[in-house]
Amino acid sequence: MSTILAEQAHRQRLRLMATIAIVSILLWQTEIGSLILYPFTILATWFHEMGHGIAAMLLGWHFERLLIYPDGSGVAQSFGPVHASPLPDALVAASGPLGPAIAGALLIIASRTSKATHAALAIMGGVLILSTVIWVRTMTGWLILPALGIAILLLAWRGTAEQQRFGIQLLGVEACISVWHQFGYLFTAGGVIDGQLHRSDTGAIADALLLPYWFWGAAISVVILLLLWRSFAIAFRR
Repeated sequence: MSTILAEQAHRQRLRLMATIAIVSILLWQTEIGSLILYPFTILATWFHEMGHGIAAMLLGWHFERLLIYPDGSGVAQSFGPVHASPLPDALVAASGPLGPAIAGALLIIASRTSKATHAALAIMGGVLILSTVIWVRTMTGWLILPALGIAILLLAWRGTAEQQRFGIQLLGVEACISVWHQFGYLFTAGGVIDGQLHRSDTGAIADALLLPYWFWGAAISVVILLLLWRSFAIAFRR
C-alpha cells in the first residue's frame, strides 16, 4: 500500500510541476503575468547569462561582467582569443539555453534525498549572492539577486523537509524553462537587449555551425524537455 501511495504522490507532484511550468510560460507572454513573475524573470535571465559566462570560463575565456536590465533582458560579456574553429563560439552560445536546463535537472535530482536537497539549496543561494558580487554590474541585479539568494538560504536552514523539496524542484523547473520566458526567442535570428538589437543564441549557433536557427531552437527545446523528464524520473526512482 505504501508503494502505491508513494507512486500516487509522485504523479501528483509531476502534474503540479508540469502545471507550474506551463502556467509560468503562458503568464510570461502577458504584461500582467510578466509583472507577477518579475523576480522569476530576473532569475531566468541570471540562469541564462551565467550559462554563457561559465561556458566561457571553461573554454579559457575571460568572463568580465553580467548585466541584467529592468526589462528582464541581459547579457554576459566575455572575451576570448580569435579561434580558427567556430566551435567555441557555438558552445558559448548554446550554453545560454542549455546550461540552465542542466543546472535545473541537477537541482531536481537533488530532491531525491533530504541531505542533497539541503546542500543544493545552500549552494544555490550562495552562488546567487557570490555571482552578484563578482560579475553583476547593474542595479536590477544588485537589488533582486541577493534577495533571492537570501530567501533560498532561509529555505535551506529554516524550511521543513517538504518545503525544501518543493522549493528545489520549483527552482529546477524554473531553470529548465527559463529559456522560454520569451517564447519565441529560440526561434528568432535576433532579439532586443537594453534597446539594442543583438544576435540570438540560436542565430549565433547557426552562424558557427550552419543549419538554420530554427533547427537549433527545436533541437535545444527537445533536449530541455528530455532533461526535465529524465531528472524527475531519477528523483522519484525507488
